[in-house]
Amino acid sequence: MNSSPFNTFAQLHQAAAPLILPNAWDAASALLCENAGAKAVGTSSAALAWSLGYADGGALPVEEHLNAIARIARVTSLPLTVDIEDGYSQNPAEVAELACKMVALGVAGINIEDGKDTQESLGEKISAIRQALNGRPLFINARTDVYLNALASGDQAIKMCIERLELYKSSGADSGFIPGLSAVDEARRLAAGIDLPLNIMLLPGMAPISEFFAAGIKRFSTGPVLFQSVYGHLSEALKQLIPMETGDDFFDQALDYNTLNSAFI
Repeated sequence: MNSSPFNTFAQLHQAAAPLILPNAWDAASALLCENAGAKAVGTSSAALAWSLGYADGGALPVEEHLNAIARIARVTSLPLTVDIEDGYSQNPAEVAELACKMVALGVAGINIEDGKDTQESLGEKISAIRQALNGRPLFINARTDVYLNALASGDQAIKMCIERLELYKSSGADSGFIPGLSAVDEARRLAAGIDLPLNIMLLPGMAPISEFFAAGIKRFSTGPVLFQSVYGHLSEALKQLIPMETGDDFFDQALDYNTLNSAFI
Protein backbone atom coordinates (compact mmCIF):
# COMPACT_ATOMS: atom_id res chain seq x y z
CA MET A 1 0.00 0.00 0.00
CA ASN A 2 1.33 3.42 -0.92
CA SER A 3 2.13 5.81 1.87
CA SER A 4 -0.18 8.80 2.21
CA PRO A 5 1.17 12.25 1.28
CA PHE A 6 1.06 13.15 4.97
CA ASN A 7 3.09 10.11 6.02
CA THR A 8 5.57 10.66 3.22
CA PHE A 9 5.95 14.30 4.19
CA ALA A 10 6.34 13.52 7.89
CA GLN A 11 9.00 10.88 7.12
CA LEU A 12 11.00 13.38 5.06
CA HIS A 13 11.56 15.35 8.29
CA GLN A 14 13.30 12.31 9.81
CA ALA A 15 15.32 11.23 6.79
CA ALA A 16 19.09 10.81 6.53
CA ALA A 17 19.21 13.72 4.09
CA PRO A 18 17.94 17.28 4.42
CA LEU A 19 14.45 18.08 3.17
CA ILE A 20 14.93 20.73 0.49
CA LEU A 21 11.55 22.36 0.07
CA PRO A 22 11.22 24.68 -2.95
CA ASN A 23 8.40 27.19 -2.59
CA ALA A 24 6.10 27.49 -5.60
CA TRP A 25 3.34 29.99 -6.36
CA ASP A 26 1.25 28.42 -9.10
CA ALA A 27 0.63 25.16 -10.94
CA ALA A 28 3.48 25.62 -13.42
CA SER A 29 6.12 26.42 -10.80
CA ALA A 30 4.96 23.49 -8.65
CA LEU A 31 5.21 21.12 -11.61
CA LEU A 32 8.72 22.37 -12.41
CA CYS A 33 9.71 21.68 -8.79
CA GLU A 34 8.44 18.11 -9.14
CA ASN A 35 10.15 17.57 -12.49
CA ALA A 36 13.44 18.82 -11.02
CA GLY A 37 13.36 16.03 -8.41
CA ALA A 38 11.92 17.73 -5.34
CA LYS A 39 10.51 15.32 -2.73
CA ALA A 40 7.80 17.76 -1.66
CA VAL A 41 6.69 21.25 -2.60
CA GLY A 42 5.60 24.20 -0.50
CA THR A 43 4.04 27.52 -1.31
CA SER A 44 5.43 30.95 -0.50
CA SER A 45 2.69 33.22 0.83
CA ALA A 46 4.46 36.25 -0.62
CA ALA A 47 5.03 34.74 -4.07
CA LEU A 48 1.52 33.31 -4.30
CA ALA A 49 -0.04 36.63 -3.28
CA TRP A 50 2.13 38.57 -5.75
CA SER A 51 1.23 36.16 -8.56
CA LEU A 52 -2.45 36.94 -7.96
CA GLY A 53 -1.99 40.69 -7.70
CA TYR A 54 -1.98 41.15 -3.92
CA ALA A 55 0.61 42.24 -1.38
CA ASP A 56 1.99 39.76 1.14
CA GLY A 57 0.77 40.08 4.69
CA GLY A 58 -2.85 38.95 4.79
CA ALA A 59 -4.20 40.87 1.78
CA LEU A 60 -4.93 37.79 -0.34
CA PRO A 61 -8.64 36.82 -0.21
CA VAL A 62 -9.05 33.35 1.23
CA GLU A 63 -11.17 32.07 -1.66
CA GLU A 64 -8.51 33.14 -4.17
CA HIS A 65 -5.93 31.34 -2.07
CA LEU A 66 -7.98 28.16 -1.99
CA ASN A 67 -8.55 28.28 -5.74
CA ALA A 68 -4.80 28.68 -6.34
CA ILE A 69 -4.03 25.70 -4.08
CA ALA A 70 -6.61 23.59 -5.91
CA ARG A 71 -4.83 24.32 -9.18
CA ILE A 72 -1.45 23.39 -7.70
CA ALA A 73 -2.80 20.21 -6.11
CA ARG A 74 -4.29 19.14 -9.45
CA VAL A 75 -0.93 19.00 -11.24
CA THR A 76 1.50 17.70 -8.62
CA SER A 77 1.71 14.27 -7.04
CA LEU A 78 4.15 15.50 -4.39
CA PRO A 79 3.19 16.18 -0.78
CA LEU A 80 2.06 19.81 -0.74
CA THR A 81 2.43 22.16 2.21
CA VAL A 82 0.79 25.58 2.17
CA ASP A 83 1.82 28.81 3.88
CA ILE A 84 -1.37 30.27 5.38
CA GLU A 85 0.40 33.21 7.08
CA ASP A 86 -1.45 33.75 10.39
CA GLY A 87 -4.54 31.95 9.14
CA TYR A 88 -6.08 35.19 7.82
CA SER A 89 -8.04 35.62 11.04
CA GLN A 90 -7.64 36.15 14.75
CA ASN A 91 -10.56 33.80 15.37
CA PRO A 92 -9.20 30.28 16.02
CA ALA A 93 -12.40 28.68 14.71
CA GLU A 94 -12.07 30.51 11.38
CA VAL A 95 -8.42 29.50 11.10
CA ALA A 96 -9.38 25.89 11.83
CA GLU A 97 -12.05 26.04 9.12
CA LEU A 98 -9.43 27.20 6.61
CA ALA A 99 -7.09 24.37 7.60
CA CYS A 100 -9.89 21.84 7.08
CA LYS A 101 -10.57 23.27 3.62
CA MET A 102 -6.88 22.86 2.79
CA VAL A 103 -7.00 19.22 3.89
CA ALA A 104 -10.05 18.69 1.67
CA LEU A 105 -7.95 19.88 -1.27
CA GLY A 106 -5.34 17.21 -0.52
CA VAL A 107 -2.82 19.38 1.29
CA ALA A 108 -0.37 17.44 3.49
CA GLY A 109 0.86 20.32 5.62
CA ILE A 110 0.59 23.99 6.48
CA ASN A 111 2.80 26.76 7.80
CA ILE A 112 1.17 29.07 10.31
CA GLU A 113 3.00 31.97 11.95
CA ASP A 114 2.92 34.03 15.11
CA GLY A 115 4.19 37.15 13.32
CA LYS A 116 3.38 40.12 15.53
CA ASP A 117 0.76 38.23 17.52
CA THR A 118 1.27 36.65 20.92
CA GLN A 119 2.48 33.10 21.28
CA GLU A 120 -0.76 32.31 23.10
CA SER A 121 -2.75 33.38 20.03
CA LEU A 122 -0.91 30.97 17.75
CA GLY A 123 -1.17 28.22 20.34
CA GLU A 124 -4.94 28.65 20.41
CA LYS A 125 -5.13 28.52 16.60
CA ILE A 126 -3.09 25.30 16.43
CA SER A 127 -5.23 23.69 19.14
CA ALA A 128 -8.39 24.71 17.28
CA ILE A 129 -7.05 23.19 14.05
CA ARG A 130 -6.31 19.88 15.75
CA GLN A 131 -9.74 19.80 17.33
CA ALA A 132 -11.50 20.61 14.05
CA LEU A 133 -9.51 18.00 12.13
CA ASN A 134 -10.72 15.36 14.58
CA GLY A 135 -7.84 13.01 13.84
CA ARG A 136 -7.42 13.76 10.14
CA PRO A 137 -3.70 14.13 9.43
CA LEU A 138 -2.12 17.52 8.71
CA PHE A 139 1.55 18.36 9.24
CA ILE A 140 1.60 21.69 11.07
CA ASN A 141 4.80 23.71 10.77
CA ALA A 142 4.61 26.44 13.42
CA ARG A 143 6.60 29.51 12.46
CA THR A 144 8.01 31.90 15.01
CA ASP A 145 9.25 35.28 13.85
CA VAL A 146 11.64 35.98 16.72
CA TYR A 147 14.59 36.34 14.34
CA LEU A 148 12.67 37.68 11.35
CA ASN A 149 11.16 40.51 13.38
CA ALA A 150 14.32 41.00 15.50
CA LEU A 151 12.37 40.51 18.72
CA ALA A 152 15.56 39.44 20.51
CA SER A 153 19.16 38.41 19.81
CA GLY A 154 21.78 36.05 21.20
CA ASP A 155 20.80 33.90 24.19
CA GLN A 156 17.51 35.73 24.60
CA ALA A 157 16.45 34.91 21.04
CA ILE A 158 17.26 31.24 21.55
CA LYS A 159 15.34 31.17 24.83
CA MET A 160 12.34 32.94 23.27
CA CYS A 161 12.26 30.56 20.29
CA ILE A 162 12.38 27.49 22.51
CA GLU A 163 9.62 28.82 24.77
CA ARG A 164 7.37 29.58 21.81
CA LEU A 165 8.03 26.31 20.00
CA GLU A 166 7.42 24.32 23.20
CA LEU A 167 4.00 25.96 23.44
CA TYR A 168 3.25 25.29 19.77
CA LYS A 169 4.34 21.67 20.14
CA SER A 170 2.05 21.18 23.14
CA SER A 171 -0.77 22.72 21.07
CA GLY A 172 -0.26 20.19 18.28
CA ALA A 173 2.54 21.43 16.00
CA ASP A 174 4.69 18.83 14.22
CA SER A 175 7.69 21.05 13.45
CA GLY A 176 9.06 24.51 14.04
CA PHE A 177 10.02 27.14 11.47
CA ILE A 178 12.54 29.85 12.36
CA PRO A 179 12.99 32.18 9.38
CA GLY A 180 15.80 34.69 9.78
CA LEU A 181 18.01 32.23 11.66
CA SER A 182 21.33 32.23 9.81
CA ALA A 183 24.05 31.17 12.28
CA VAL A 184 25.05 27.51 12.52
CA ASP A 185 25.96 27.70 16.21
CA GLU A 186 22.55 29.15 17.11
CA ALA A 187 20.86 26.53 14.93
CA ARG A 188 22.71 23.80 16.82
CA ARG A 189 21.58 25.16 20.20
CA LEU A 190 17.99 25.45 19.04
CA ALA A 191 17.93 21.94 17.59
CA ALA A 192 19.27 20.60 20.87
CA GLY A 193 16.81 22.65 22.92
CA ILE A 194 13.51 21.67 21.32
CA ASP A 195 12.24 18.18 20.44
CA LEU A 196 10.79 19.13 17.05
CA PRO A 197 12.15 18.95 13.51
CA LEU A 198 13.30 22.47 12.68
CA ASN A 199 12.96 24.39 9.43
CA ILE A 200 14.95 27.44 8.32
CA MET A 201 14.71 29.65 5.25
CA LEU A 202 17.69 29.91 2.93
CA LEU A 203 19.30 33.35 2.98
CA PRO A 204 22.20 34.90 1.07
CA GLY A 205 25.61 34.37 2.64
CA MET A 206 24.56 31.43 4.82
CA ALA A 207 26.79 28.43 5.49
CA PRO A 208 26.13 25.37 3.29
CA ILE A 209 22.99 23.36 3.93
CA SER A 210 25.16 20.40 4.95
CA GLU A 211 26.49 22.34 7.95
CA PHE A 212 23.02 23.26 9.16
CA PHE A 213 21.84 19.68 8.65
CA ALA A 214 24.78 18.43 10.72
CA ALA A 215 23.73 20.96 13.38
CA GLY A 216 20.27 19.38 13.53
CA ILE A 217 18.15 21.40 11.09
CA LYS A 218 15.94 19.08 9.04
CA ARG A 219 14.06 21.25 6.54
CA PHE A 220 15.20 24.07 4.25
CA SER A 221 12.74 26.39 2.51
CA THR A 222 13.41 28.84 -0.28
CA GLY A 223 10.71 31.36 0.62
CA PRO A 224 9.93 33.87 -2.16
CA VAL A 225 13.41 33.82 -3.72
CA LEU A 226 12.48 31.52 -6.64
CA PHE A 227 9.68 33.90 -7.62
CA GLN A 228 12.04 36.86 -7.22
CA SER A 229 14.66 35.12 -9.36
CA VAL A 230 12.21 34.28 -12.16
CA TYR A 231 10.73 37.77 -12.20
CA GLY A 232 14.19 39.30 -11.94
CA HIS A 233 15.08 37.48 -15.15
CA LEU A 234 11.84 38.68 -16.74
CA SER A 235 12.55 42.25 -15.72
CA GLU A 236 16.02 42.15 -17.28
CA ALA A 237 14.69 40.53 -20.46
CA LEU A 238 12.03 43.22 -20.81
CA LYS A 239 14.67 45.94 -20.48
CA GLN A 240 16.17 44.59 -23.69
CA LEU A 241 12.91 43.79 -25.47
CA ILE A 242 10.95 47.00 -25.03
CA PRO A 243 13.58 49.31 -26.59
CA MET A 244 14.17 46.62 -29.27
CA GLU A 245 17.85 46.30 -28.46
CA THR A 246 17.90 42.54 -29.09
CA GLY A 247 15.76 39.72 -30.32
CA ASP A 248 18.05 36.79 -29.57
CA ASP A 249 19.07 36.76 -25.90
CA PHE A 250 15.40 36.77 -24.96
CA PHE A 251 15.15 33.11 -26.00
CA ASP A 252 18.32 31.78 -24.36
CA GLN A 253 16.73 30.35 -21.21
CA ALA A 254 13.22 29.80 -22.54
CA LEU A 255 11.70 26.38 -21.91
CA ASP A 256 10.51 24.49 -24.97
CA TYR A 257 6.81 25.02 -25.75
CA ASN A 258 6.04 21.34 -26.33
CA THR A 259 7.88 20.30 -23.18
CA LEU A 260 5.82 22.73 -21.12
CA ASN A 261 2.51 22.04 -22.83
CA SER A 262 2.82 18.26 -22.58
CA ALA A 263 3.49 18.48 -18.84
CA PHE A 264 -0.09 19.52 -18.20
CA ILE A 265 -3.23 17.47 -18.48
